Amino acid sequence: MAPILIPGKGANACSVSSAAWRAAGLPCRLDGSYPVAMDLEFSGEMWFWRGPAPWHFITVPDEECRDLETTTAAVSYGWGMIPVTARIRETRWKTSLFPKDGRYIVPVKAGVRKAEELDVGDVVTVRLTVEL
Repeated sequence: MAPILIPGKGANACSVSSAAWRAAGLPCRLDGSYPVAMDLEFSGEMWFWRGPAPWHFITVPDEECRDLETTTAAVSYGWGMIPVTARIRETRWKTSLFPKDGRYIVPVKAGVRKAEELDVGDVVTVRLTVEL
């Protein structure tokens, strides 16, 4: 699914975060405004990483990763991390996407897994909002 760009309000379509978008040299809309958010939706399989700090993740598909790459200069706070609001079914949480092997992965907290009765191997729809 292509990103949905939400316009700013009134004459001040560029919010403070949109100023970062502009400073990064990213394109504006035809009306000269800059987006304030990017919404993505995709489905993916939950997997478990057994490293020194074990965690559950869902990998963002390639197409959505390309869309996310357009935001990194404006929103990343380092190491390629992208702060997002994530949602699976009825549960919403704030997290950051991790870059891994040329893609991004969504960390899924225990509280989310419990609330939505998720386990390794489940394929779920994920909604992400990147504030720009």
